[in-house]
Amino acid sequence: MEQKFYDAVAASPVIAAVKNMEGLEQCLATDTIQVVFLLFGDICSIGDIVARVKQAGKLAMVHADLVTGLSGSKEIAVDFLHSATQADGIISTRPNFIRRARELHLYTVLRVFVIDSMALSGVEKLESVHPDFLEVLPGVMPKTIRKICAAVHTPVLAGGLISDKEDVMAALRAGAMAISTTNQQVWMM
Repeated sequence: MEQKFYDAVAASPVIAAVKNMEGLEQCLATDTIQVVFLLFGDICSIGDIVARVKQAGKLAMVHADLVTGLSGSKEIAVDFLHSATQADGIISTRPNFIRRARELHLYTVLRVFVIDSMALSGVEKLESVHPDFLEVLPGVMPKTIRKICAAVHTPVLAGGLISDKEDVMAALRAGAMAISTTNQQVWMM
């Protein structure tokens, strides 16, 4: 992992996940946010959205699975984000996207939904694609986050359903390096 990404996450353990332009405006006005997870956009707008994040001096991570027009599971979606935007990296649930992003020297976050014991047992296998971070969702499961942190070597983020300081602190105490949230009140903590 490139040190710049790791340092940005370590310096600001609350990552703004934005799902619309209103959230983007709020995030860009927040000095404490260093990393932005972009959870919206389409192939016509994503370049401009990323440019706004970069102009604000923040790292822009695009959730490749959520950009309208990049449907399907082909790695060309990652190539598009690399060539058509200034994105620092991608977020995806698809290991093949993470592999391709690494080949292109983009930062990577592999999102993992832990909904049952089978999903939990598969997390260690996903580490083989070597993402910079594993993001565990939902992030309000400290016992599960603790188990995952003990089982993997990849730094862990917690995301999803985090709504207050108590959730943030529980995830961090469980071993997550940072949390991501769309909750703008949590960004201000």
